[in-house]
Amino acid sequence: MNKSYGVNELRRMYLEFFESKGHLAMKSFSLVPHNDNSLLLINAGMAPLKPYFTGQEIPPRRRVTTCQKCVRTGDIENVGKTARHLTFFEMLGNFSFGDYFKHEAIAWSWEFLTKVLELDPERLYPSIYGEDEEAFDIWTKEVGVPAEKITRFYRDPETGECDNFWEHGAGPCGPCSEIYYDRGEKYGCGSPDCKVGCECDRFMEVWNNVFTQFNGDGHGGYEELENKNIDTGMGLERLAVVMQDVDSVFDIDTMKAIRDKVCDLSGKKYHVDEMDDVSIRLITDHIRSSTFLISDGVMPSNEGRGYVLRRIIRRAARHGRMLGINGTFLAKVAQVVIDESKDGYPELEEKKDFILNVLTKEEEKFAKTIDQGLGILAEMEEKMQKEGRKELSGEDAFKLYDTYGFPIDLTAEILEEKGFSYDDAGFEKCMEKQRQTARGARKETNYMGADADVYNDIDSDITTEFSGYDKTTDSSEIAFITTDSEVVDAISDGDRGSIIVPVTPFYATMGGQQGDKGIIETADGKFVVEDTVKVVGNRYAHVGYVKEGMIRAGEKAKLIVDPAGRMRTCRNHSATHLLQKALREVLGTHVEQAGSYQDGERTRFDFSHFSAMTAEEIQKVEDIVNEKIAEGLPVKTDIMTVDEAKKTGAMALFGEKYGEKVRVVSMGDYSKEFCGGTHVKNTADIITFKILSESGVAAGVRRIEAITGDNVFAYYKKLENELNEAAKVVKTTPAKLVERLNHLTAEVKELQSENESLKSKAAKDALGDVMDKVREINGVKVLASSVVGVDMNGLRELGDSLKEKLGEGVILLASSNEGKVNLIAMATEEAMKKGAHAGNLIKAAASKVGGGGGGRPNMAQAGGKNPAGINDAIETVYAELEKIIK
Repeated sequence: MNKSYGVNELRRMYLEFFESKGHLAMKSFSLVPHNDNSLLLINAGMAPLKPYFTGQEIPPRRRVTTCQKCVRTGDIENVGKTARHLTFFEMLGNFSFGDYFKHEAIAWSWEFLTKVLELDPERLYPSIYGEDEEAFDIWTKEVGVPAEKITRFYRDPETGECDNFWEHGAGPCGPCSEIYYDRGEKYGCGSPDCKVGCECDRFMEVWNNVFTQFNGDGHGGYEELENKNIDTGMGLERLAVVMQDVDSVFDIDTMKAIRDKVCDLSGKKYHVDEMDDVSIRLITDHIRSSTFLISDGVMPSNEGRGYVLRRIIRRAARHGRMLGINGTFLAKVAQVVIDESKDGYPELEEKKDFILNVLTKEEEKFAKTIDQGLGILAEMEEKMQKEGRKELSGEDAFKLYDTYGFPIDLTAEILEEKGFSYDDAGFEKCMEKQRQTARGARKETNYMGADADVYNDIDSDITTEFSGYDKTTDSSEIAFITTDSEVVDAISDGDRGSIIVPVTPFYATMGGQQGDKGIIETADGKFVVEDTVKVVGNRYAHVGYVKEGMIRAGEKAKLIVDPAGRMRTCRNHSATHLLQKALREVLGTHVEQAGSYQDGERTRFDFSHFSAMTAEEIQKVEDIVNEKIAEGLPVKTDIMTVDEAKKTGAMALFGEKYGEKVRVVSMGDYSKEFCGGTHVKNTADIITFKILSESGVAAGVRRIEAITGDNVFAYYKKLENELNEAAKVVKTTPAKLVERLNHLTAEVKELQSENESLKSKAAKDALGDVMDKVREINGVKVLASSVVGVDMNGLRELGDSLKEKLGEGVILLASSNEGKVNLIAMATEEAMKKGAHAGNLIKAAASKVGGGGGGRPNMAQAGGKNPAGINDAIETVYAELEKIIK
């Protein structure tokens, strides 16, 4: 008879045993993968340790042991239907990163099972990969297990797969050695051939040693690894089944307590009705998953891991109703999960209120629609039966999802229970249509911008006070957290969202000034603020993502604005005040602000003016601004009424609505404006100012783009680099670049002139003496000919030359050049008097070469794309002239 150790005791014994073997006992990693996009959730003990195995990160010690929380939902539809399947489980593991290997791993696994847990060695059966003679020798010669008790598993001759050889495509891989426990004939299938590998419950795998010793190429080729690793996995729940000698994982101490709570709330008994048992097991498992997922910051949503959680919670809620449980109940069951597991996971107790609150809210949200939705689905099923259909349409499945919050998997599950299915392709088509509609309706603003609907769901009592005029850090409490679609209680590692607090030093995008960026830190998490926007209810939303840990509503937070980014924006904003004043001095008092934008890179200022600024005006404005920067004018802010502000001469933004009190920003006695933005303390802080461009954006509106401070230095540095590169290209120094370019330009002009002369001579040579081709039509001389490889300019020169030789008459020249056709027609004064028209002739000729064109009566040109039609074009000209010349 085995000693009956509880789950918490077994976990502690395992970790302490491997600590005694020089292992570092590490706390379980979060279920949310960190910096690993390949996984939605941690699904194996080694998953969070992958960077140590691959060498991306250096492990804290070469020997590590953990008890890792895991969630797998690949076979979720089987959870509850059998007593084997779980979505949440704990995986005990000991790992070696290039330290010990098979000898130690096998010896310690046997020692723990037989010496620490005192399991009967006679009931333990190792297995090995069929070709791993090294493992076989260790088991038989060093551990002393009889050879006949060791099972060899070989590769399937058809698929090449083997349960005892771990590999996933190319990369590190290796053989395994498992240990099975014989639970006795009462758990067996009754077959005399029952042995390790049988599908029945007699021989239960309790340990798996993975020997990562090869690097596979994914095609059956293997190379020995220099640094071999050990990856050991042992399911804690399975081990507890063996130690407590119970039927299944649902009977071990921690899970039985949860199961009993479900039975207590429902008034049902386990092992009385099989359908009830399915629901009892499902709730028992799902509430464990939900509790641990929420504790790691996963929140119910309609995508990603949040959808996994929502699906699990709603499945549990529905099965509670099937058991007859009225009202919300999941939090009551979760309390038992916390009580049973807090020994190994104290964070569950610390986050208890938060976990229970999230579960209750999600259950309440589902409860509002589940009865109505179930009723609608029942009507749909009835209609399908009448019509003899077995498949629910995609449109109806989408209606249940969109209107009643039924995860499609839940709809599929309910349908399956009645022998129905649904049109998956039709459902996806409806989903895509909704996505496109949402994308089309969304305005082009920043992510979760000021107009996002989610902000309408926030309690109107909370507003935000801006504290950042004279500081870039502050402390506050997180009032609300949102995703792009709903208000949530928390977000975790990698999740995007927005945070709203009562007090913030972050400036929100207003008045053209871009919002601040920075960091929000809590005791458990770090949130990167990518933008700050002002939303409904006079609140500031800090938009970004969780870089690490978890951020929860109600937590104390430190808000840290990026000081360098703030200073760059302040420089650009303050320079804009100086710019507006300088523009009014240079261009006139008609200049009014028509729009502006400032961020850390540049300032953009739109103003009323009715002509492009001259280079002299631009330079004068730039010089004035730099003069005021150099004077080091103090920047002062005063709060006063609108009337008081106007009496001081402060400029207000045309058409802007102001409250009872306004902020007036003064820069010495030079500039004074209404402004709610942030500024430098002295104009000298701007350092320097440079106008990059001046352009028109609308009738009577001009735009200046400019930069300040370090951005100006970077701009000139880039120009200097480009100047050096340009000088290098023409083989001179920057100082002599202009001289060198003037010389090269003169050379180019000379060469171009020479080239044109050569082309003209070549064209004439190509045409040859064509005066013998002149025809006379009704007293008008006509010369029509073709030449190869001459462009339009060349044809014009030839035409002028021939016209001199011809005297009075009509000329048509055609040239095929790189697969295209150029045509030109000319008519002299006398020819035109007799009816010749170059434009009409060219149209007729162009139609024969697949082109078009036209022109004046004396000269016209055209192009085409069919050189084969040139002869027809020439003949057409003769024919046309026969008609028109009298």
